[in-house]
Amino acid sequence: MKDFGVQPYLFPMPTYMIGTYNEDDSVDVMMMAWGGICAEDMVALNLEASHKTVENIKKRGGFTLAVPGIDTLDESDFFGILSAAKAGDKFARTSLHAFKSARVDAPVIREYPLTLECSLAEIQQQPYGLRILGKIENVLADEKILDEKGKIDAGKLRAFAFDQMQNGYYAIGEKIGKAWKNGAKFIKK
Repeated sequence: MKDFGVQPYLFPMPTYMIGTYNEDDSVDVMMMAWGGICAEDMVALNLEASHKTVENIKKRGGFTLAVPGIDTLDESDFFGILSAAKAGDKFARTSLHAFKSARVDAPVIREYPLTLECSLAEIQQQPYGLRILGKIENVLADEKILDEKGKIDAGKLRAFAFDQMQNGYYAIGEKIGKAWKNGAKFIKK
């Protein structure tokens, strides 16, 4: 095995889109990979304190966290390239559409198929960085990602993951097994 030293090399890394409003009510969207679910009704975002998105969350007390599909890969990547601190109009440069969340003071991006509406629960300044905890107030899902029973079908999300080792994106979606079923055969041994 080759030794790489200390690196943040874990795959897959999620690609989540944080939606907030700027002080002039324009939409800010930022791509993030370091975070996720941390409790049944909570998310954790590990962010640099200097991000404009962090300032927006502190001021507004809410944000949305969305899973982008591969059909919005270019726009989503762009939201990770350009800071709202340098270009407050970055959302307007795309062809995406937003509407105001009914539950939190943040935008919902229509083209993102799965969105969590979150209120700010806590900001933790850790020795290793800033963590924002958000309480999930609601989950919105586009009808196109629902199965015949009305449940969210992860395969229909057409989501993509981030590869930090080579700075790539990879499509995810093929179901290859059943959780808590595939490994059950080893219980009987």
